[in-house]
Amino acid sequence: MSDRPPLVLVVDDEENIRFLVESALQLAGMETVGADDGRAGLKLAIDSRPDLIVLDVMMPELDGFEVLQRLRDSGSRTPVIFLTARDSTDDRVRGLTAGGDDYVVKPFAVAELVARVQLRLQQAGQATKQTVLRCADLELDTDAHRVTRGGSAVELSPTEFKLLHYLLANSGRVLTRTQLLDHVWEYDFGGDSSVVDTYISYLRRKLDHSDPRLIHTIRGVGFCLRDDG
Repeated sequence: MSDRPPLVLVVDDEENIRFLVESALQLAGMETVGADDGRAGLKLAIDSRPDLIVLDVMMPELDGFEVLQRLRDSGSRTPVIFLTARDSTDDRVRGLTAGGDDYVVKPFAVAELVARVQLRLQQAGQATKQTVLRCADLELDTDAHRVTRGGSAVELSPTEFKLLHYLLANSGRVLTRTQLLDHVWEYDFGGDSSVVDTYISYLRRKLDHSDPRLIHTIRGVGFCLRDDG
């Protein structure tokens, strides 16, 4: 991001919520733009190129999940924080595994939402400074959002990319399922870590079908990405 204040797009069909969120973000030194339905929000996300999006789920025209899907399909990596009254575990899992970066349930504390926005903006700014991460013949380019193995491109979903990035950033370290949940999904799944095993298997199918095998299971502990060759 440049020296200008960060621009946050707030998409919510409740005018009072939109006003409250935009006012709080402006007081925190950010610029904001708002939309009252999913289709208008999607257009603004493309046209105004915000640094972050606060996105409701239940909206007219397009719901928040569909807006996020279309953004990610277009190649947008803009951080998205869901702000919604839908608080079921299924909804949270759907939002986060589809490429959402955080999930805040209404009613919410304004100060907490502002803090989460600031954290995501900081992380996004740090991410732009990172270079290519490597392990053996596996490379992940954060700027180009590109993964290759042995020089061949590998297509990953947003969640697979985040998981691989965290594994590569901690290459050689054993990471527990709880650590992976906290840093990739960033939501407490109530002890259900099966989503981690599912996505590890996805990565293995796409990346570890040739030697050297890079993703290792450490029984009773977690997973480690390293080159044992």
